[in-house]
Amino acid sequence: MGQNRSQAARMTSPVRLIVVGAGCRGEIYSSFGSIHPERLKVVGVADPRKFARTKLQQQHNIVDENIFEDWHTMVDREKFADAVAICTPDRLHKEPAVAFAKKGYHVLLEKPMATTAEDCTAIVEACTQSGVMLSVGHVLRYDPVIHHIKELIDAGAIGDVMHIQHLEPVGFWHFAHSFVRGNWRNEEESSFALLAKSCHDIDLIHHWAGARRCLKVTSFGSVSHFGKKDKPAGAGNRCLDCSIEADCPYSARKIYMDRVKQGNTGWPVSVICPNSFPDIESVTEALETGPYGRCVYECDNDVCSNQVVNMEFEGGLTAAFSMVAFSEEICKRKTTIYGSKGELSCDGHEVRVFDFLTQRSTKHSPLSGAPRRFMSMSGHGGADYYLMDAFVSAVANNDPSLIRSGPEETLLSHLLVFEAERSRLEGRVVYCGELGHR
Repeated sequence: MGQNRSQAARMTSPVRLIVVGAGCRGEIYSSFGSIHPERLKVVGVADPRKFARTKLQQQHNIVDENIFEDWHTMVDREKFADAVAICTPDRLHKEPAVAFAKKGYHVLLEKPMATTAEDCTAIVEACTQSGVMLSVGHVLRYDPVIHHIKELIDAGAIGDVMHIQHLEPVGFWHFAHSFVRGNWRNEEESSFALLAKSCHDIDLIHHWAGARRCLKVTSFGSVSHFGKKDKPAGAGNRCLDCSIEADCPYSARKIYMDRVKQGNTGWPVSVICPNSFPDIESVTEALETGPYGRCVYECDNDVCSNQVVNMEFEGGLTAAFSMVAFSEEICKRKTTIYGSKGELSCDGHEVRVFDFLTQRSTKHSPLSGAPRRFMSMSGHGGADYYLMDAFVSAVANNDPSLIRSGPEETLLSHLLVFEAERSRLEGRVVYCGELGHR
């Protein structure tokens, strides 16, 4: 990266970013430029939906010549930015990631990297061979609380890590929105749940394990409850026409209509109206005709609603992960890490360390300095802001060490996800070397 390094070292103007996929994630990442215009300028957008790309164009004053329906046309142009944020649907990650990397763009790639191990590997190889940086959207690595867990482990606060327990409670209505009615409901159209939702969590466990390689993995899980056999007597096919809707916790009227009546037009309401601003009229039409108004027991969902993964790492370290749809809390992970000298626990807000020698507990509450405006857009407690802060700084200074979710380690954690899913499907212990996991 010799030539790139000398150019980046002299970079005094804002990093120029183009966005491929102007949906929720693309809008969140690009909003960093609105908060820090001196550091980041969004100069182009590609999205087949006119409403989405026009919205981003207006937010960032992008010139008409840099607005594209198709990213292929964008990448065929002479390079006109420093980096690209790829926020397309999961199955459409690999092709643009490889193409823009070969064109010389640094790549911010929304998770998961891709939907097959082969495609993930191809992306890493393209970025490495092209001499560009790759940052994968494992935003939780940038969360101040979760990052502090890694710092405490590395500082020896609990001695050698012996066992990790990690829970992701997806949330009952969030799962219904995204994984029963929504974009990630069907594996053929998107990817399996462990990859789409919980690659964050497997990545964190892999990260906390440090240099220890995962040796073997088992997994169990299934689609529970959300099927035709579970449909209550008298229920309709759509929530707005259902006689028992008032007694259903998964009612689309409750999830969307009640929110827009209260003035909440952000996520998840904005998702169901991709071609217009959400209001009572547009939300009503979406629920009457679109996928988000369907009965949760009449959808084409086939991804797991609950899943467990057990892992054994070198040195005897074991780890257990659980993902469950049926929870009150929305994605507020809970972690307990047991060490030879102490126990660490985290509820998503605070880290508690119990020292075996002194038999005393110490509480750690890292504060997020992310702007309130950014945190209100994102569901990751400001972690999206810190991911963008790191990526923009890395590009501006040509310093990949600022990226916590770089290519090599992220690829390994993705391979572990694929191996866990193989175990679930084949009903057996999978030895990690079977997929070339090193």
